[in-house]
Amino acid sequence: MARGFRLLELLPWLALCALYVFLPELLPLGTQIIIMIIFALSLDLLLGYTGIVTLGHAAYFGVGAYTSGILAVAGWDGPFTGLAAGAMAAAVVGLVMGLVILRTKGLALLMLGMAVTLIFYELANHFQAWTGGADGLQGISVKPIFGLFEFDMYGKVGFAYAALVLLACLVFVRHLVLSPFGRSLVGIRENATRMTAIGVPVQQRKLIVFSVAAGIAGVAGALSAQTNQFVGLNVLSFELSGTVLIVLVVGGAGRLYGAFLGTPIYFAAQDILAKGDPVYWLFWLGLILIVVATFARGGVLGLYDSLVQRFSALYPAQLKRGNP
Repeated sequence: MARGFRLLELLPWLALCALYVFLPELLPLGTQIIIMIIFALSLDLLLGYTGIVTLGHAAYFGVGAYTSGILAVAGWDGPFTGLAAGAMAAAVVGLVMGLVILRTKGLALLMLGMAVTLIFYELANHFQAWTGGADGLQGISVKPIFGLFEFDMYGKVGFAYAALVLLACLVFVRHLVLSPFGRSLVGIRENATRMTAIGVPVQQRKLIVFSVAAGIAGVAGALSAQTNQFVGLNVLSFELSGTVLIVLVVGGAGRLYGAFLGTPIYFAAQDILAKGDPVYWLFWLGLILIVVATFARGGVLGLYDSLVQRFSALYPAQLKRGNP
């Protein structure tokens, strides 16, 4: 990815502006899409850029959500302080869990990630006085944004607030992946042994990016708690970990903007398939994923790149034949 911003990178923001202006009835759904984009961005740092495959990323989303929600119920209801608290709690948990998880590889890595999510799920279910257990954490209220903009029932303020948080996360992640540190992560993904041989502290950098990714996932979770004003046990579910992984597969992992494409595509496909076949819609979704994984391994963005390369290769031949 080029360091300078390209015009194509404005498209997601133009789409968000269009949604805000022309489809105000879809703003609550748009807010959930933005939250999932932030969550997918965090996973992309691990899966797409560092090559760390995990099925337990929902643990850090849930930690951020419950931290922000519990603090809001207790009276610490500032919007940005709630985000910061959720991010810090998730980052610390990610750092501690990373010390254990990243010592393993392959199947053991996957199993430990799932185990972490299960542990936090049961902890949230057990400490009902704090989390509400199966009934969920209720009574969450957040102060007006900048002391001026109060959350409304139509979701306008929540949508704009979520978009602002997404912009901040994108700028941070973009800067990170384009920095020397970020380029070293790609080297670790491609050949960790060679990176170790040239003096790169591979394990240390994996641990750092694991904690950073967990912190960003915590931001997504805290944002979910604030905009929904409710936190349920589903924020710590294996289903959520699988969903965000699907989003990256569809959009394209390691591409930064794969999260921006994969999330709305997944939500739209889920809605269309569920309406068309309410009983067996998961079958059709699975079939679509098989096709994408088989014929478009780089996701939508990978497919786009391959089409651009084909047309670029054909264009000189057309010039030789005298075609415009």
